[in-house]
Amino acid sequence: MGHNSATYIHTVTEALKLGLADRDRYYGDPNFVKIPTRELLSKDYAALRRTLIEKQRASLAQQPGDPTHMKPVLASAVQKLGHPSTTPENERANDTTCVNVIDKDGNLFSATPSGAWLPAVVAGDTGVLMGQRLQSALTDSNSPNVVAPGKRPRITLTPTIVLHNGEPFMTLSTPGGDNQDQALIQVLLNIIEFGMNPQQAVEAPRFDTQHYISSFDDHQFLPGSLNIESRVDARTIAELKARGHILTVQEPWGTLSAPTVIVYNPANGVASAGADPRRGRYAVAW
Repeated sequence: MGHNSATYIHTVTEALKLGLADRDRYYGDPNFVKIPTRELLSKDYAALRRTLIEKQRASLAQQPGDPTHMKPVLASAVQKLGHPSTTPENERANDTTCVNVIDKDGNLFSATPSGAWLPAVVAGDTGVLMGQRLQSALTDSNSPNVVAPGKRPRITLTPTIVLHNGEPFMTLSTPGGDNQDQALIQVLLNIIEFGMNPQQAVEAPRFDTQHYISSFDDHQFLPGSLNIESRVDARTIAELKARGHILTVQEPWGTLSAPTVIVYNPANGVASAGADPRRGRYAVAW
């Protein structure tokens, strides 16, 4: 397909929409809901879901699958309707950070601290902000992520460790809310499929969809939405519009995510890192 070609961006975006639809339909606190994890992760189920991707047309439907009965679409799914956010800008979810570490022996660590951003309630005179991740729960009684006493909300945090043939290979994470999975899969593909070094991988132009039930603020669903940085070729952007994507062209470095990544070569012990310049990210070695 070629890196960031119209076909590549379209295909990755449509696959993300299907994955996020399953997230919205099935993911919740496993102490409260039964998640068909094995089926969701099976290659047979992925093959069924893949048939829903139309090569020349962007989907505007939210299409969760039926992993329990191994069917590509859940027959009882109810279509969500999109609406613009009514939450004031200064009250929206903000902010998260990330840290990825590797030691001389190849041990990998990844974390995505989050959930105590301003404005917030401070615990007495401690200066410690109370966490705000409960806002990621929904009030929709049909959702596995509906709020309930003692129930943990679904979260977006995506610290990631990658192994290759059982050996340490990569650690990566990012802030960015619902953009986290989307950014990390692009960085992962940039390194594995396109041979980029870690810094090239995090600096490359990115895109993200908002075709999901948002984990924050007023939980809006924006069918067909696609944010794309203006560094992507103008002809590619035009072709994506022709395929039906509802595009927002961002500033050249405008995406909200900002990963750091470390790649490790167990054969020679060399570690290489990349830090996204879109936000305050750093790579340090000693």
